[in-house]
Amino acid sequence: MSRSILNSRGIGLIEVVIAIFLVSIGVLALLSMQPSAWRAVGKSDYLGRGAGILHRELEMREALIMNPCNVVPIGIRPQQIVAVSGMGGAVQGDAAYTVDTTIAPVAGTTNSWTVTVIVTWADQLARGYRNLTESTVVTRQNSCRFPSGCLDNTNVVPGD
Repeated sequence: MSRSILNSRGIGLIEVVIAIFLVSIGVLALLSMQPSAWRAVGKSDYLGRGAGILHRELEMREALIMNPCNVVPIGIRPQQIVAVSGMGGAVQGDAAYTVDTTIAPVAGTTNSWTVTVIVTWADQLARGYRNLTESTVVTRQNSCRFPSGCLDNTNVVPGD
């Protein structure tokens, strides 16, 4: 037989079976990665939302302290429960985060405070996640005085 006749015969049954086997192995490999991908998406969602809450709380406390007209609430604030949806109460399927904020004076200074915020959520330990924690040092700033012309409020009060 000539070479051109053999090449024109097409795909045989064995080649088809091997191709189906290889494709099914590839599909099974992709399906086996799906649960870990869902876990990674869930973790990044929780961490991203928690980081947003943490950032917002730090900024609010920083703005409060930087204004010389405000009283600085020293100590541990009562725990806040924050619903991610932003609604007044939690809605079905909403994630609730617990926010702990501590404000402490920096030793040896008169106008500096350390603000520490810890954000946790209900099932983080079961899933192996860690708390989200951040601290910042805040000082009074005359450029942040509001309303202008107010008297300096050097009072500090325990709690909020």
